Amino acid sequence: MELNIKEVTKSYKDKNALENVSIKITDGIWGLLGENGAGKTTLMQIIAGLIKPTFGSIELDNTNINTLKESYYSIFGYLPQHFGFYPEFTVNDYLEYVAILKGLSMKSAKTKIDELLEKLSLKDVKFKKIIKLSGGMKRRVGIAQSLINDPKILILDEPTTGLDPGERIRFRNFLSEYGKDKIILISTHIVSDIEYISTQNAIIKQGKIIVTGTTEELLKNIKNKVWNTHINYSEVNEDMRKILILNMHNEEDNKVSIRYFSDNPINDDSIQATPRLEDLYMSIFPKEVGGIK
Repeated sequence: MELNIKEVTKSYKDKNALENVSIKITDGIWGLLGENGAGKTTLMQIIAGLIKPTFGSIELDNTNINTLKESYYSIFGYLPQHFGFYPEFTVNDYLEYVAILKGLSMKSAKTKIDELLEKLSLKDVKFKKIIKLSGGMKRRVGIAQSLINDPKILILDEPTTGLDPGERIRFRNFLSEYGKDKIILISTHIVSDIEYISTQNAIIKQGKIIVTGTTEELLKNIKNKVWNTHINYSEVNEDMRKILILNMHNEEDNKVSIRYFSDNPINDDSIQATPRLEDLYMSIFPKEVGGIK
């Protein structure tokens, strides 16, 4: 399969939320990385058919999704940042409701619901009202509804919000297995959610896709630009004005261990570090760590 986003622009009055976005998404897990307000959710909503682009189109295997209509949505799953439900719905009620909307028979729905509740550790709350669940459990219910029809195209907007570290790991492992022959697009600003499971990544900034590629390909852009060193604590403020500090750790004797991004080392003790996707992300969005760029 190929999901082709073609020259998509979305305008609101005098502002473009998306500007001429083009990307071909093939089978595998894709990470869509960007800071809050970069346009990730707008793009997700357009792919999901919830809003229309001002210009451009979304095509699945060379056919516009507006033409495909139900045949597109029958293989589509979507987890928005915030999903709605009636206050009186139990977990089971809600999942049955979504299953019926997706065209599943009641027999198939019950089988699939039990399977998902088992995988997502929700069996014990099957008949509890969603409104009374913790944030993490509500998020897992949202994940369950996106998977109810075993979609071949799965769109997840900030899927791990509210999940604890163990739940996030289990969810990433599940996606790695699930996404072998499907398109999965994960929108997030939490780089660790996709760093080790994505087959491809796209980084969006101010409504534009600025770079795409595998993690290995993207990291070539910052080769030899990530360093580790130790400095005196008193030097931190001075060095913050010269470089982008990615991580700091206080040590004994008023020393600080830092990981930083720079074309050149700041002292003779600096050692080149193996770059990570998070380093690239922070170099593109330095304001998120208070850096100057």
